[in-house]
Amino acid sequence: MLPRRLLSALVVLFATAARADSLLPPWSEATDLPVPSWARSVALRHGEAALYAGADAAAGRRGSSLPGARLPLYAMKRGPSCAGRFLLVGPDAWLCSDVAELSAEAPLLPAISAHVDGLPFRYFFVGKAGAEGYLDLSRVDDAAPDETLDPGFAVAVAEERSANGERWGRTHHGPWVALRELGAARPSGFHGEALSTHDLALAWVLPEHAKVYSAPNSRAQSAGQRVRYERVAYREEKRAADGVFVRITDDGQAPAQWMLRRDLAHPTLSAPPAEVSSPGERWIDVELETQTLVAYEGPTPVFATLVSTGRGARGTDTATPPGVHRIWVKLLSSTMDNLPPAGAEEAEHEGPGERFSMEDVPYVQFFDHAVGLHGAFWHDGFGRVKSHGCVNLAPLDAARLFAFTSPHLPAGWSAVLPTAAEPGTLVRVR
Repeated sequence: MLPRRLLSALVVLFATAARADSLLPPWSEATDLPVPSWARSVALRHGEAALYAGADAAAGRRGSSLPGARLPLYAMKRGPSCAGRFLLVGPDAWLCSDVAELSAEAPLLPAISAHVDGLPFRYFFVGKAGAEGYLDLSRVDDAAPDETLDPGFAVAVAEERSANGERWGRTHHGPWVALRELGAARPSGFHGEALSTHDLALAWVLPEHAKVYSAPNSRAQSAGQRVRYERVAYREEKRAADGVFVRITDDGQAPAQWMLRRDLAHPTLSAPPAEVSSPGERWIDVELETQTLVAYEGPTPVFATLVSTGRGARGTDTATPPGVHRIWVKLLSSTMDNLPPAGAEEAEHEGPGERFSMEDVPYVQFFDHAVGLHGAFWHDGFGRVKSHGCVNLAPLDAARLFAFTSPHLPAGWSAVLPTAAEPGTLVRVR
């Protein structure tokens, strides 16, 4: 007969194991370790942590967690490449306990709230004199800066504080910078349109001011003007000696009004590519000629907007390459620059403004290697080529499309990769 103390321990062990099994969601793998009865979440020790698609780093990345997150705990499993054990913290998402610890606290899933302009942070540009960053505000007076920032570089400020008689901003990457050395970004307020009628009989005005005519002829009587980003109807085209004109009033509406087609950005309807396999599958169509983007569900357009694609000639490094791809990773934000890696020799540039660094570019969705969809807070030139190769979106549109596409980013995560159950959304550039 077993000693009473050992018997009690075994009862507790099996009860804990039974509890763990009862908590396993349908997408979990078999577990070979019981979850302690007191453990409710997994607390990260430092910064972000890698999430794997299986209880083995060789299974490949599934995503990354946000700093400060306490992720839900579903199961535990031994596996190679982890001295402790792997912890199941989400759908096909395993975290090595070497970088985390079990917690009795409820899960805490920080989500970076979007501001009214759609951005996840407040963004600033470094002024003409450059800026200095300090990791420790208490040593600003007697320590050399930990980082120097070039004029025009952009930083995301996560926190503000007063010290030494002035205001400081802590960038999302750690250093504190005096706000007097920064200028606030003024992101575009433009946004696209949900298509309730599921057609593309619309266009946006591109010039700051564009003439409206009473007939399809530039010598016709003026009917006023429309301003940049104003949405108008796109009903019919008529060619005249001085250009192609578009009627922007509805059928039967009098008096009719016309605009020159070159003053408008009009997305064109397109059939789904062969890679779209199901009738309602979501996909994205980027049209280089019109600098527009349309989101579809199968053959049905559901959202349209303006974009800015690469400004280089086709085939160059700064052009947006045409093709059909699927989103292979989504990141809440990612720094984009052309700076050399730490320790590498600085390359020579042809002139001022060649170096750039944009911290925490928001809502990044890579689909063709390093080419992706992302928000742009540094310009308001949507509808015109502008980028270094990616597809720039106004912040509000970037946030909307980030939620529209798959894989979806779980709460508490900073990055997510597709799975067989949730493949990346198809993106076509044409």
